[in-house]
Order: sequence, then C-alpha cells, then structure tokens
Amino acid sequence: MKKKATIVAILVVFLVLLLDQSLKIWVKTNMHLGEEIHLIGNSAMLHFTENPGMAFGMELGGSWGKPALTIFRFLACIAMSIYLHRMIKAGANLLFVVCISLIIAGAAGNLIDSAFYGLIFSDSLFQTASMFPEGGGYGKFLYGYVVDMFYCPVIRDSAGKTLFFKPVFNVADSSITVAVAIMIVFYRKVFRESLKKPVIAETTEESSNEQPTSPQI
Repeated sequence: MKKKATIVAILVVFLVLLLDQSLKIWVKTNMHLGEEIHLIGNSAMLHFTENPGMAFGMELGGSWGKPALTIFRFLACIAMSIYLHRMIKAGANLLFVVCISLIIAGAAGNLIDSAFYGLIFSDSLFQTASMFPEGGGYGKFLYGYVVDMFYCPVIRDSAGKTLFFKPVFNVADSSITVAVAIMIVFYRKVFRESLKKPVIAETTEESSNEQPTSPQI
C-alpha cells in the first residue's frame, strides 16, 4: 500500500507539472500578452496574461515581494513533500495522498515560472516570446512572471462587464483549488482519519520500543 501511494504521488506531481508547463510554454511561444483564443464562445477562453504575484492574479507588493514569494513557494514545496512522505509512511488514505500531491504540483508549477521564466524567455509584449533568446531573458532569477491563460467570464452584465468569474488562472492554480475542494468535501469521511494516523503510528512505535521491567520488591 505504501509503495502504491508513493507511485501515485509521483505520477500525480509529474503529470500536473507536465500539463502545466507544456501549456504555459505553448502560450508563451504562440501568443502575445492580451491575445485571446475563444474556446466556448465568450464564456471560456485562453487569455494570455502574466502576473508577478500569487494565484489568480493576486500580487505581493514591494521590491522584495516577488523574490520573497518565490522563496516561500520553494520552502512550501519542501515542507509539503516531507509531510506527504510522513503521511504515506503512516498509511494515509490514497485520496488524501492525491490531494497533497496536487497541492505540491500546483505550488511547484508556479515556482518554476517565478524562478526561471525570466531567464529563459524573451518579453511577450506585442510579440510571441522565444526560448533562450540571444540577449538573455526579460528578467532575473526569482523575478519571472507566472503565466496565466484560463479565463471564464461566465456571467456578464448588460454592458459586457464581467461579474463572475474575473480571475485568469492556470493548471497549477486549478490543481491546488481542486485539491482543497476535495479535502473540504471529504474531510469527515477520509481526511480526519488520515490526520490521526501519524499520531497512532508514533504511539505504536514508542510502545514497541519500551523494555519490560521486573517488578520491584
């Protein structure tokens, strides 16, 4: 069971990262900033935008906001990976393992953009970007922009202004959102028991390490 959970975790992270980065690279090299490709009328489209901050276009201000956020993502990925390893060893539910893996993959997907895209891509303003341009990329290490492309303005007013859903997002954002939603929906049935298992495992291990003592007279 533990081996199966490890394989599933690795596959989930790999597949999400593959899809996330493949789509981002395609968008960067085939679209310019602001360009749109309509998928389902005006309700779902690819809309190429970049943001220097958090998920769904949110930003962290100040000159140190961008590198601080990138470093935080890196530390979060490490912490979550250690936590996932511990939970797998404790025999956590497979759905719980999948959800934590989705969160790790989502954080790692946006981390790659933040850390490296400034180095490996040229600017996308009024042009499609090229990879590894001769004069260098558009930014420094840790100062890359996160590529977003999914835009679903499903509700608009009579003037065409978007009422819902305004944020532009990517596969990595979706991975984290789906994982959190599943954890909320199935918390009582699955995840509360998974969270108890490390405590039970530690208690069992401590009990097995205790040496029997002779009765004192």
